[in-house]
Amino acid sequence: MYVSEWENGRRVISNHYAAILRRLLGVTDAELRDAGPAPTAPSADGYDELLSRIDSASSVSASMVKAFNDQTELLRTMDRQMGAASLVDQMTGHLAALEEALSFAVLPSARRPVALALAGASTLAAWQAIDSGAIERAWRHYELAKRAARDAEAPMYLAHAMGEQAYVLCEAGRPALGVELVRDAQRTLGQSGSPRLRAWLHAAEAELCAHAGMPDDCRRALDAAMGEIPPGPEDRDPDMVSIFLNGAHLTRWQGNVLALLGDEEAVTSLYDALEAMDPTFVRARAGLHADLAHAHLTRTEYDDARTHLQQARLLASRTGSVRQRRRVDRLSERL
Repeated sequence: MYVSEWENGRRVISNHYAAILRRLLGVTDAELRDAGPAPTAPSADGYDELLSRIDSASSVSASMVKAFNDQTELLRTMDRQMGAASLVDQMTGHLAALEEALSFAVLPSARRPVALALAGASTLAAWQAIDSGAIERAWRHYELAKRAARDAEAPMYLAHAMGEQAYVLCEAGRPALGVELVRDAQRTLGQSGSPRLRAWLHAAEAELCAHAGMPDDCRRALDAAMGEIPPGPEDRDPDMVSIFLNGAHLTRWQGNVLALLGDEEAVTSLYDALEAMDPTFVRARAGLHADLAHAHLTRTEYDDARTHLQQARLLASRTGSVRQRRRVDRLSERL
C-alpha cells in the first residue's frame, strides 16, 4: 500500500523509510525523492545511457564547437549593446549545454576544444553576473571558467578568468586581495601570453591598485600596460577573443584609473576616449560618462559632472546595469 501511494504521489516518503529505500535501491536522497518515475534497482540500462552520452560527446565535431563559440559571440554582442539582464536564461542554457558536452567527453582531443569554449563562455557569464549585481553567481562562473581553462591547458584563458575574478573581490570590498589575485594571474601567464592580454592584466592591476589606495603601484602598472599594448586600431586578440583592447580603449581605461586617483589630468584622456569609442559598446559608454563625471567632480566642475551623470544613468538604465547604476548613485551623492 505504501509503495503504491509513494508511486502515485499520495504519500510523501518519510525520513525513516527513505533511509531504508536508499540502502535497498542504491540511490541518493535526491534521486529517491525526485518527482519522476519511482527508482528501480541499478541495471545495465544505466550503462547504456552513459555510453550513449559518451558516444555523443566524442562525436562533437569542429563545426559543433564553432557553433558553441558563435553562440557565445552572439551573446557577447547582445550583452554589450543591450545589457546582461535579458540574457540570463540564454546564458544559463548555453553553459549547461557546454558542461554537458564536456562532462561526457573522454579523450583530451575531444575535451580540449569544448573546455576552451566553456572557459570563454563562463567568463562572459560571470561578467554579466557582476553587471547584474549577482556576485556569488559571478564567483561560481569564474571558478567554472578556471576549471575549464585548466582542462583545456590554456594559460591565457586561466589568467583572464583570474584577472576578471579579482573584480568580484573589489566589488565585495576587498580590492587589496583582488590586486594579489591579478598579480597571481600575471605570474600564471608569464611571457607566454599575447601582448594584448598582458596589457589587459596590467591595466586591471592598475585599476585595482587605485581602489586599494596604492597610487605608486597603480602608476607603474599603467606604464606597463601602455608599454605592452600593440599599435593600431585592432582591438580583438586572435588568441583571446574575450579581450577588446587597443590604444583607444586603454586611453579610456587610463582616464578611469586617473579619475579614481583624483588626478585632474584624467579629463583629457577620457574625452579622447569618448571621441574614439565604438558606439556599439553601450554599457562601456555608460561607464565612460561615469568616469567623466567622477573626473569633473574631482575638479569641482559640478555642472559638467551633472551632465555626464545624466548620460551615464540613461545608458545604464538602457542596459539594465546594476553595477553602473550603483556607481552613478554614489557619484550623485557628491553633487
